This record gives sequence, structure tokens and C-alpha cells, in this order.
Amino acid sequence: MLGTRALLSKQTLAVFFRQPACFVHQGDYGNWGNTNVAVVFSGCGWWDGTDVHEGVYTMYHLSRNGARFQIFAPNQQQMNVIDHMKKQPASGENRNTMIESARFSHGQGKMQMQDLSSLDANNFDAVIFPGGYGITKNLSSFMKDGKDFKLHNDVERVLKDFHRSRKPIGLASMSSVLACRALPSIEVTMGYERDENTRWGNWPNTNMVQTVKAMGARHNVREPYISFLSSYVK
Repeated sequence: MLGTRALLSKQTLAVFFRQPACFVHQGDYGNWGNTNVAVVFSGCGWWDGTDVHEGVYTMYHLSRNGARFQIFAPNQQQMNVIDHMKKQPASGENRNTMIESARFSHGQGKMQMQDLSSLDANNFDAVIFPGGYGITKNLSSFMKDGKDFKLHNDVERVLKDFHRSRKPIGLASMSSVLACRALPSIEVTMGYERDENTRWGNWPNTNMVQTVKAMGARHNVREPYISFLSSYVK
């Protein structure tokens, strides 16, 4: 999964990965049948919610490896609605983050989509935040406030609860910025630190990398294909 990053406790790796497997499929099915994973969405659509690719890949590989998962999202209005054809705000539209995130639930509706306020770390073995600009708009105020941004109250609670319980926290793409605010002085990977032309093209998150470093996080430069197991809570 391009750009996927993780925040993992060394002590919990052996629990989460019962057989060698990760989100980038390596050829063999894993066996995560005893694993319950919470997946937190921020809408539906790269420019105003969860990146569809990252959301689908997350659910696909969890299912493929036998894990059980539950989708969560905040029950609130989105910051804005983007016309993905024009890449600009859609005039006069208002949408609910949880209702939009339910588009990922594949017909299961309330059975699979829950209000983020109900997410209890005691009921899950791990939590994963797929990326997309909803991270900066709906799960935090990063888009408006930059380095001085605040987290959605339940996002901050969930991150701290899982970290306190020493349970894995998966962070895709720009979602690493959430953990950097909730858990100061952690180590994360977000790709490159300079906006240079690489074999992956121009790296899009360089400004955010500088922001997380300014917040006190340690940034570990890694290419995008080094995924999910790239950084740990020290």
C-alpha cells in the first residue's frame, strides 16, 4: 500500500502478526483470525475524506488475512465537500463524515459503520487510520491551523488509549500527523523530506514532514514501498 506507515509497539508485534504477513501482500495468506482491528475513516474521497485506495486496500488485506475489523468515523459535518472532477469546493453542499464513510461498508450499514465516540480500545487489538485529506479536515484542524492544529477529541482519545495499552496503531500517508500531535516525540516515516523528483514522482507530503519535525517528532526517511513496519514507539 503506497505510503502506508505504522506506529507499533515492539512488544505487541508478535501478538498482531501471528504469521509473517503485512499490508503489502507477499504471496502467502496470513492468519489473523483472532485479531480485531478498528479502522478509522474520515469521509469518502481523497480531497475531502479517506483516500479510497488506502481505505479499500486496508479492508482488503485485513479480510484476506483473516482479521475481523470494524469501521468508525466521527458523526459530524465535513469541513467541506470537494468536486473531485474540478478539485475545488462544491457550492452549497454539506455532508456528514460518518455517512460518507459508510460508503465503504459494502451494504452492511450500521453493522459495520459506528460512531467514533463508541470506539473502545479495550475491544480491539489494533487501530488503523487510512490517509486522505479528511485527516487534515475532519479528524483534525490541520488544514486551517497548520502546525498549531488540534485533534478531534475522539481521535486524540483513541490514539492515547491504544498507545497506553501498548497496542499497534497503523498510520497511512498523512495520518502520521495525528499521532505526532497526540504522542509527542515519537518516530514516524512519511517518505522523503525534500520535494524532489524521485522514481516515485514528486513526493506530495514534504511540507507535512517539516511540520511534524517542528512538532518534535523524529522523522525516519524511507521510500514508499517500505510499508507498515517502518517505525516504532520507543
